[in-house]
Amino acid sequence: MGRAQQNPSTESSAVLVCGPARSGKSEWAERLAHQSGRSVVYIATAREDPEDADWSARIEAHRCRRPEQWSTVCAPTELEAALVEHGGSDRCLLIDSLGTWVANLIELEDAQWRERVERLEAVVDACPALLILVAEETGWGVIPAYPIGRTFRDRLGNLIRRLGPRCASNYLVTGGYALDLSLLGKPV
Repeated sequence: MGRAQQNPSTESSAVLVCGPARSGKSEWAERLAHQSGRSVVYIATAREDPEDADWSARIEAHRCRRPEQWSTVCAPTELEAALVEHGGSDRCLLIDSLGTWVANLIELEDAQWRERVERLEAVVDACPALLILVAEETGWGVIPAYPIGRTFRDRLGNLIRRLGPRCASNYLVTGGYALDLSLLGKPV
């Protein structure tokens, strides 16, 4: 998880971990956070819904995997503020997940959404903490039949593409294996 030159004038210690559902991306991100040796703050973007037993079970499974010494911050929509508030240089902030954050803000108009993305980019660029960003890859499947599904897929895909170059490492986790795209791939 070394530092890599992002461009000639900026270094980043952010890490992007992407993958499909149930690929192991959260577990990989948790491993990276643990290996960082820093104080970890887990920033959860999920909203709890006591009426949805399956969703509650998924959230609980994530909680059970986290060490007790990690603190948890819930930031379903105010991710930028959480990064600023908790982003000390001695910390690792694990954000799980960008897809849920996008879904929580799906009703924003395009101009409002672009403003939020620009704010998030600025915070990611300025944050002194090690950031580990978890994101779902949704564009490999069928084109969504409904406009809101296409909006979600397009917004998340574009967000990942914009954040990727800002990160020192970009991992694709699939089938339980993590591939370091920063070493294997070429920027588009």
